[in-house]
Amino acid sequence: MSSLYEKYDLKQVINASGRMTVLGVSTPTADVIETVGYGLNHYFEVKDLVVKTGAYIAKLLNAEDAVVVSCASAGIAQSVAAVIVKDDAWLLENLHAAPLSVPHDIVVPKGHNVNFGAPVGTMVQLGGGRLVEAGYANECSADQLAAAVTAQTAAILYIKSHHCVQKSHLSVAEAAQVAKAKGVPLIVDAAAEEDLQCYYAAGADLVIYSGAKAIEGPTSGLVIGKQQYVAWVRQQSNGIGRAMKVGKEGILGLTHAIENYLLKDKVSGAQMVENMTPFIDNLNQLTGVSARVVWDAAGRDIARAEIKFDEKVTHWPTGDLVQALKTGDYAIYFRGYKANEGIIEADVRSVTPEQLDIIYRSIRTLLEKKA
Repeated sequence: MSSLYEKYDLKQVINASGRMTVLGVSTPTADVIETVGYGLNHYFEVKDLVVKTGAYIAKLLNAEDAVVVSCASAGIAQSVAAVIVKDDAWLLENLHAAPLSVPHDIVVPKGHNVNFGAPVGTMVQLGGGRLVEAGYANECSADQLAAAVTAQTAAILYIKSHHCVQKSHLSVAEAAQVAKAKGVPLIVDAAAEEDLQCYYAAGADLVIYSGAKAIEGPTSGLVIGKQQYVAWVRQQSNGIGRAMKVGKEGILGLTHAIENYLLKDKVSGAQMVENMTPFIDNLNQLTGVSARVVWDAAGRDIARAEIKFDEKVTHWPTGDLVQALKTGDYAIYFRGYKANEGIIEADVRSVTPEQLDIIYRSIRTLLEKKA
């Protein structure tokens, strides 16, 4: 509906950065949108809706229970609050003001203490937790994780993300073994991950997903896990979760999107390579530019185009080039984490062949201006 871009004077976006919150994440299918519309136009007993959709999702994913939340970040905060508050009715209502005598340390591998758009520590603190780092930025073993757990530990938090340090860090299964041995729950934030079952199967007590990323649902989040822990998360709707509540339409839309996600054929990394090959070939014809296929750093079956600029030849600082591409007729967004090294990445999952051609021509035009 291009008229909305005109009505609000908004730029049309070409999203070559992936399922990113800053761009609206993803585009749900028509049947999910229809379900969202149905939810908006009907009334429900919301507590009943939350419990029964959670049970339905849990059955789909072979988990004990599940609950839909407003987003993955809210899932972290509410999960932290859940393992601190548990069944304490007074603390549920006074977490924001009470001096905490109950265990409230949340142990996280140091290399997982990242900013994913907001700091992990902020979400932990919103849930009443105190972040405790284990290991080092480039190393965290099972022994190092275990050494950080004390009598004041409420949970271990594991962030499964491309933002995190990948090398020399223990796996989810190893973290689950530490948690079990220490008698504390393991919370896994798997916001953008594509496997909705493996981390729970590996021993996590709570696993958090974004509803709008891989699942391509409406803005929402999902927490699955052990029945008692999920019940404590759900209970947070009467505590800090009240400020993070998800609407009936989001609950129904995400439930439908999960059904779709489990049934549909996934686009493989090999198919992504095929889709981006003409784009890479075109880029490699530009002076000062080299492009190649690279694979997702977190191990997902996602292929991207890495584009490297020889700044001595292009006469463009890569960061400036990235900014210029956002200010043309289309706002073109890339993954710019390595722009300081002269490297950007293009994620083709949300880009059409026509848009890839626009991206190529836009880069070519900017380079020609400096030639």
